[in-house]
Amino acid sequence: MNILRILFYAAAMVVLAFGLTLNVQTGLGVSPIISVAYAVAEVSGLNFADVTFALYSVFVAAEVVIHSLILRMDRVQLAKDLLQLPLSLVFTRFMALFQMIIPDVSQFPMWARISLLIAAVAATGIGAAGSLAMDIVPNPGDGIVNAIAGLAGWSVGFAKNAFDAFNVVLCCIIGLLFEGRVVGIGIGTLIAVAGVGRVIALYKRTVGDMIADAAGIA
Repeated sequence: MNILRILFYAAAMVVLAFGLTLNVQTGLGVSPIISVAYAVAEVSGLNFADVTFALYSVFVAAEVVIHSLILRMDRVQLAKDLLQLPLSLVFTRFMALFQMIIPDVSQFPMWARISLLIAAVAATGIGAAGSLAMDIVPNPGDGIVNAIAGLAGWSVGFAKNAFDAFNVVLCCIIGLLFEGRVVGIGIGTLIAVAGVGRVIALYKRTVGDMIADAAGIA
């Protein structure tokens, strides 16, 4: 594995952390994959990045269980699963850093918030596509979707939609039970659901092959 591939991967993960955090800061709704963590942080007062790490740890544990059910767990797969834990720790520290750097823009004019939301969706899609293309260690949000797809015999796209829907419903339930209102879900959530996939597709059609070649991926 060459150094350029690792650098591309690291850069993509940082961009992904930035995109997810910026999405939150717009106050228009968070991405489905972190909506449950956001709801728990809101109702408990705990740090959002710390709750996200805890949620990602649950995802990793679920991946290990699922992979044990559908295939003989070999060392390579187990390593890929477990390496998501230190990755998640670093990833969520970048989220905490960006949360401190990026101001709360929820009081900005709507046009500015929408513009920042579009930037957040673009960064999330680019970061997700770039990190997945390097095929090193998946982000737990992607890892759990792939594991569910393998267990259920679904396409990855359908598993992603189903898992997003599950997270949104659970987020709403948590908010209603503890706050008496829906927290974290809004127009930004819907735009993220529709937009991130389109950005990933655009990335693959445009610069995906070029970056993969530069990183030495066959």
